[in-house]
Amino acid sequence: MEEYLNDAQTDDVNFLERPIIKEYYELLTDIGVIDHLKSLNREIRDFKSLLVRGLEIFNRDSIDDIMSATVHQISDQFLPSFIAFLWKPIQNREDITIRAYKNYKPVDIDLHVDCITPFEAFFKKYPKPINFELLAFQLGNDEAVKPYLELNTEIAVPILGPFGLYGIILIGPKTYKEGYSREELFFFQQLMCFVSQAIKNLLHYDHSLRDVKTGLYNHGFFITRLNEEAYRTRRSTHPSSIIVIDVDKFKTFNDTYGHLAGDKVLEMLAHVIKKNVREDDIPSRFGGEEFTVLLPNTDDSTAWNIAERLRIEAAEMKVPWSDPLPQVTISVGIYTFDHKTPTDVSNIIRRADEALYISKRKGRNRCTTWDPTKKETADKTQSQPYIPIVEML
Repeated sequence: MEEYLNDAQTDDVNFLERPIIKEYYELLTDIGVIDHLKSLNREIRDFKSLLVRGLEIFNRDSIDDIMSATVHQISDQFLPSFIAFLWKPIQNREDITIRAYKNYKPVDIDLHVDCITPFEAFFKKYPKPINFELLAFQLGNDEAVKPYLELNTEIAVPILGPFGLYGIILIGPKTYKEGYSREELFFFQQLMCFVSQAIKNLLHYDHSLRDVKTGLYNHGFFITRLNEEAYRTRRSTHPSSIIVIDVDKFKTFNDTYGHLAGDKVLEMLAHVIKKNVREDDIPSRFGGEEFTVLLPNTDDSTAWNIAERLRIEAAEMKVPWSDPLPQVTISVGIYTFDHKTPTDVSNIIRRADEALYISKRKGRNRCTTWDPTKKETADKTQSQPYIPIVEML
């Protein structure tokens, strides 16, 4: 791409060296044609430079990489006092994630906000970067904009998509100069088109892999990753494991307390699962009240410890609701597979399910490991005292 820009500059020089231009150069200069042509060529070079910068951002394959590339491009051009990204990881939830940068590096910022919904209607109508003081004036909502004003936000850039406002990019004042020039704002606006589209593409992709209610991976993505892991273990000495989780007496819970309460239980349990698994693990909602966790490169002992941690934390889980809800517990089945054991995906899931059903039969609220050397599962059950589930009927 740099070669392309150099060629463009060369073309500019060659154009002015053409015989007919030389012949009428003074006339063309007097009537302003030469200056106009030079101005157009400068704009072309600027747009080509913008394209290079935009593609550098657009070709990143994670939101973290997009943010890092964006911070470098903006900071190289403007050196703002801070850049902050606010976005909703899950489309149907208000919760937001905040990531801020200063001098190219991640930093913590004093911004305490729960959602970006107050800005959605405005940005749907005016989907462009805007001076934040002007935005605050238009909204007329002191409480909603106060934290941003206290942060000294100068520019807000919307990230919009088919599902509404996905996020906002906040830009602080310049570090060494007063305000942003008209040309800089135009450049910034065009660059943000690439940033917004890149983030939207990744969010769309991530949303296609996620269960809408819980934010965990969906059934289809779990099966895809399980197939990949099963294929890998056939050619490796390292085992992998899966955990299958079922909420005890969930139908009774739904019938007694309602489906909205049941949905809240599933959301809270998903939060417990996400908090207690590792970065490379694949937690998913398998269907209904059943969850699965794929544990790559994990032996049976480690899988057991993870399952027990999930079981204990689920039993201690507090579900916020208008009326106090009874304790919720889970039953867990564990299966570890390697190159010595059958690694067909249907067999892996079936054996984990068999271990889960034994946990149910033995009283619920416990973990059971399927022993690949026996037809029956191992007697290994929970290492913590049994916590009886509250009978709801």
